[in-house]
Amino acid sequence: MLVGRRMTPNPITVTPETSLAEASNRMKSDKVRRFPVVTTQGRLVGIVSKDDLLHASPSGISSLSIWEMTYLLSKVKVQDVMTRKVITVAEDTPLEEAARIMLENKIGGLPVMRGEALVGIITESDIFRVFTEVLGGTQPGVRLTVLAPNVKGSLAKISNAIFEQGGWVAAFNIFEGEDTSNWGAHIKVREMNQEQLLAAIKPLVLEILDIREIS
Repeated sequence: MLVGRRMTPNPITVTPETSLAEASNRMKSDKVRRFPVVTTQGRLVGIVSKDDLLHASPSGISSLSIWEMTYLLSKVKVQDVMTRKVITVAEDTPLEEAARIMLENKIGGLPVMRGEALVGIITESDIFRVFTEVLGGTQPGVRLTVLAPNVKGSLAKISNAIFEQGGWVAAFNIFEGEDTSNWGAHIKVREMNQEQLLAAIKPLVLEILDIREIS
């Protein structure tokens, strides 16, 4: 899955000259946590987050009055607090690569570029949504977590065993095992109950780590 399929296209932006007060109000009204910052010519020059605005705002224990705070926030511009070295990705970046970049750089979103043009933004919320879908979190069924032997054909045997018992695999995700002799899997199965699924799978795996009904 590529970033271009999951990004928010044509993201809401602000200019470097936008005041902090306006940026803050727009974040609240548009229910977003960050804005790409672009010039009037459309060139990406920064990114500003909700945290940037909070850190730049006067403290709640400040002696300033509400009018003084409002005046101050109207004078400070986005360009004074934005991050200028923006990490970006392209539309054809794999989604897992975008997730790795966000994790390693401790950031919550990445502008998506097509050459020099800003065409979208991918955020942690988009990643979480895909994670939920991949694990079958939006579907009912039996959720099974197993450790299986790391031998050729073991995955096919598990899938075939479910199919032969009339089950429908809604999600099948592999993760690293405890060592090189095994691998783990989260499986979401529909049209089988726990007892049927255990009977079909248990002879083919090393250990049942968890099983539960998900409504």
